[in-house]
Amino acid sequence: MTKTNEDRRIKYTKMVIRESFIALLESKPIESITIKAICEGADINRTTFYMHYTDQYALLQSIKQDFYDNIQTFLSQLGQDPADPNALRQADKIFEYLKENARVTKLLLSERSDFMFQKHVMQLVYDLIMNQLRISKSISIQDAEYVYEYAITGCVGIVQKWLNEDMLKPTKTMAKMVVNMTLGLFESLQQETFKAD
Repeated sequence: MTKTNEDRRIKYTKMVIRESFIALLESKPIESITIKAICEGADINRTTFYMHYTDQYALLQSIKQDFYDNIQTFLSQLGQDPADPNALRQADKIFEYLKENARVTKLLLSERSDFMFQKHVMQLVYDLIMNQLRISKSISIQDAEYVYEYAITGCVGIVQKWLNEDMLKPTKTMAKMVVNMTLGLFESLQQETFKAD
């Protein structure tokens, strides 16, 4: 067997393992999922599973890491687009990305998932928008950091609600909501600064 064919087989095997696992996670918590159930859904034997993952927790960690890496790659390409400096358009593209990857997004960013992981992902996403808004609104780095911390937690909640409603609201609507809420925080801080002066 050639290396290319072997690589394809490994990719295919990992894909069916992940799909089986995600299907199970959609209906039950990870501690209730057995390796046997994952293997049955993927139509593989346990030996094949253990060639790639030590257990279901390592499998979940691998899915998280891939999602995080993919978001990071997507955002780095988005940030390098000099023709699109607008925070609203970039936020819309981010929501589009989350929607295109809905199954994994729902799994990893739902209320049942790890909040610290969600915050970590949102920090990646928010950095892109935050830098532009801070520059355009001319507030101090310290004040921007307060807005940042507050808004990250809010973003997690907004995305979770959107996912719970099966992403019925258009991505543009969600992007506008996030950007406008953040702008409102900036403007509020600017007014407080002026009053203090």
